[in-house]
Amino acid sequence: MAGDGTPFRQFADAPRLSEHAQWHWATPQAQPVLAAGDLGGILRFYRSVHRLNQTQLGSLLGYDKTYISAVETGKRSLDDVGSRRRVCEQLRLPPHVLGITDPADTDHRAMLQFGESTIRLAEIARQSGHASEAVEELWPLAARLEARVDDGHTERDVLRLLAQASVGLGVALGNVLPEERLGTAARWTARSIKIADYFGDPGFTSYILRMHGNELRKAGLRGAAVERLLHAAAIAPTADARAAVLPLLGRAAGALGHAELFDRVTQECVELLETVPHTSLFNPFALHEIRLRGLVATTAPSPRSDTRSTTPGTGTTVSPLWIAPTVSQEKRAPGTTPCTPPVTSRSEPVSATPTAPTSSAPPPGADLAPPARPGGQMHAARHRPPPLLEF
Repeated sequence: MAGDGTPFRQFADAPRLSEHAQWHWATPQAQPVLAAGDLGGILRFYRSVHRLNQTQLGSLLGYDKTYISAVETGKRSLDDVGSRRRVCEQLRLPPHVLGITDPADTDHRAMLQFGESTIRLAEIARQSGHASEAVEELWPLAARLEARVDDGHTERDVLRLLAQASVGLGVALGNVLPEERLGTAARWTARSIKIADYFGDPGFTSYILRMHGNELRKAGLRGAAVERLLHAAAIAPTADARAAVLPLLGRAAGALGHAELFDRVTQECVELLETVPHTSLFNPFALHEIRLRGLVATTAPSPRSDTRSTTPGTGTTVSPLWIAPTVSQEKRAPGTTPCTPPVTSRSEPVSATPTAPTSSAPPPGADLAPPARPGGQMHAARHRPPPLLEF
């Protein structure tokens, strides 16, 4: 290394390198290295992650290339506590990984236990209808964990706890914020996606995407919600995890108006009901409500759905009260033309029965009594029905 440090100036920014390293310590590949507690293996892993050679790593830690090589091969060791603590600070490793126990590490473990309890209690409060109390519990926890991550003192357990706290806070905010501010809840749940990507855990990632997708749907971002929920269902590792996603996916597909996807999801839910344990969201009653809402939203009833509403056909008998008098029932004056049927609904013609004339007011002295039912003796011309309303 030159006296002015020029060759290694790009590596002098230790906080930047360490901040990037904290995410790699959370990956599945790093777990065996950390569990072994071997300093040589830890240094080799760090160099491979950042593509550093031994000279560059030695500059970061304050040692020369020869000493780093000897530590990596096991010929030398760092036995003093001060040197090990300095390595942990530079590489942002939890001190206990290298066998160091200090008050800071004890506080770290206590914070993990406190955070897990807080998240469980907040979820119970939210499900009990006290979402505002859940927000009050999760907000300071998420802020404290984020500050710790920004300082670089973190590990896999902390990142996982931060992801859970962010998701829980976002879901709780989705229950208390007004509709125009629900995007804030979706942004909080989105913070956990980056963390989940580093874990390589399909079950945890599916859970994060499921909760984030549901908040996107509530915020009105239905297309993005369907995309996230489809991804969550695709990577769900078990049938139970997939069953947790499908009701939310069906609801989002219905809100989007995607009839084909809605039919496919609801059919799979019916099939899974026989094999998957029921939960508060995945049960026949909840699925029945989701199916009804989806059918109304998609306006394309599924042929497989038992709750489909049937449109009356042309042969359906209509109550006589709403039947307009026909030409044979009404005596028209010479030279008049038959009544013109009104325009029917958007979907299909209802019947060929003509409706009442659209004249605005009845003739003077006319009786406005209801028309005679079939078989009556009252003259049809004297008992003309009021004009029908169009919706």
